[in-house]
Amino acid sequence: MKIGLFAAAALAGVIIAGCVERKPATVAFSTEEAAFIKKHGTGVVTGHAFRTKPSGVVVNAAGQVVHLVPATAFARERFANLYGQGKYVPHRNYPANDTVDPAYAEYTRATKAEANGRFVFEHVAPGSYFITTQVIWGDESAFTREGGLVYDSVTLTGKETEPVQVILSGN
Repeated sequence: MKIGLFAAAALAGVIIAGCVERKPATVAFSTEEAAFIKKHGTGVVTGHAFRTKPSGVVVNAAGQVVHLVPATAFARERFANLYGQGKYVPHRNYPANDTVDPAYAEYTRATKAEANGRFVFEHVAPGSYFITTQVIWGDESAFTREGGLVYDSVTLTGKETEPVQVILSGN
């Protein structure tokens, strides 16, 4: 009986430690501010999404959805609240209750990473963007998995003659 109570207490501690306090949103989502993402541009963003395990093995974001998000005031606050000062959030620290304005999703673009973790966004309009995905591995039935969310930012001026390259590794 004592072992069962100890295990339950330890599990509760892990759950509580994994819950990161999120600040409430103070900036409303603006479709006008994000509208540039719906414009047809000439920019191309290519990238590679991966994480490196402590053992040195590289895990690609194979088949994961990669999001291109306009860097609006709403998105900047959202990313700062989620990622803090870094560019990586461990899977165990994913927000449990992450509700957001439904229009926010309508003003993003998405693609899937190939098996090698590479992805491409074409016809990107000038502007500043966040690019984000997850790189996870481990038993899908586990309470938490290894890896997590990664992001980086990019700005297109409209004068690019070559694709803009992004690395999503969490570093």
